[in-house]
Amino acid sequence: MELTQDQKMIQRMAREFVQKEVIPIAAEIDQTCRFPWENIRKLAELGFLGIPFPEKYGGAGLDYLSYVLVIIELAKGCASTAVTVATHTSNSAGPIYLFGTEEQKEKYLVPMAKGEKLGAVALTEPGAGSDLKGLSTRAANEGDHFIINGSKNFSTNGGVADVVIATAISKEEVQDRTPSSISEFIIEKGMEGFQIGKAEDKMGWRASDTRTLIFENLKIPKENLLGKEGFGFEQAVIGLDHGRVSIAALSLGIAEAAYEAAKQYSSERKQFGEFINHFQAIRFMLADMATEIECGRHLVYEAARKKDKGEPFRKEASMAKLYCSELAMRVTTKAVQIFGGYGYIKDYPVERYMRDAKVCEIGEGTSEIQRIVIAKEIIENNKK
Repeated sequence: MELTQDQKMIQRMAREFVQKEVIPIAAEIDQTCRFPWENIRKLAELGFLGIPFPEKYGGAGLDYLSYVLVIIELAKGCASTAVTVATHTSNSAGPIYLFGTEEQKEKYLVPMAKGEKLGAVALTEPGAGSDLKGLSTRAANEGDHFIINGSKNFSTNGGVADVVIATAISKEEVQDRTPSSISEFIIEKGMEGFQIGKAEDKMGWRASDTRTLIFENLKIPKENLLGKEGFGFEQAVIGLDHGRVSIAALSLGIAEAAYEAAKQYSSERKQFGEFINHFQAIRFMLADMATEIECGRHLVYEAARKKDKGEPFRKEASMAKLYCSELAMRVTTKAVQIFGGYGYIKDYPVERYMRDAKVCEIGEGTSEIQRIVIAKEIIENNKK
């Protein structure tokens, strides 16, 4: 799994940025739920908001694995910062790059890749989380424009974004709640009828902006339809494949940070006259953590590399997301245990790592959904 020189360089740049800018404010923004605008702007200046997009669209022109390496490093410092960048890149700018017209790419993707505009995604609804076919938001085709009514919840970056990718039922002549009735749209901040709800008070990812978005007779021009009408379900599923690699990388970063903290603490903490890393119980926990992290790294890199080669990677994306999200919970739980009582207080970062890890098992499709996807890929599609 040797990285190229370019990949090592971007990884090193991200690691240095995290040490200098992210870690010093991570605890504060977690406690105050403050969105880290200062670091998002600095990341934009470094080109980190457009890593996998071609230079012609304002991006850095690097591969997807390079982007994954950055997400891992960001998550080691602050999961909230990592998910902000991941959502912007994979779930918002990504669909425009994959399905947008040249005009849409010029208008939206270029400033997003440059970090001049931030992106969000509006997919989940109160009655439609993992079940994309359960959408209730409607987009009425009025000829030269659409009128959208409905609401979305748990929208990451929802209150800070300039551009939102949203799904809605647009083809009423097709039976409701079927894939061919769903379309995707590009919504701009400030459009009449676009309302932003209150920020959610979350257990983890507390500095990430998460909102309910309300569309009340929202009028958007026909040219803001993303891709073909009626292809929104397929587009959203493809977007989720990319997003799952991002969350796998984020989960891996959290796990690495928790492991490193626990390993360091175990070499400093004494009990019964010995450093606790001399005890077999602690050694076994550290051994398990290190082994599982290495396994997770292989899964994440493989999914990213298959994506870079243009090969199908849905199975690999779900495997990486499933394993790494559950890995993050296992590792952070062990880290808190190694820290003992100190692991349960906010003076040490492992309690934050544990809170940040939990939602990784839920977002971009729960662990149960990942197992459904994997089983379908290996059984119904006859893939090894």
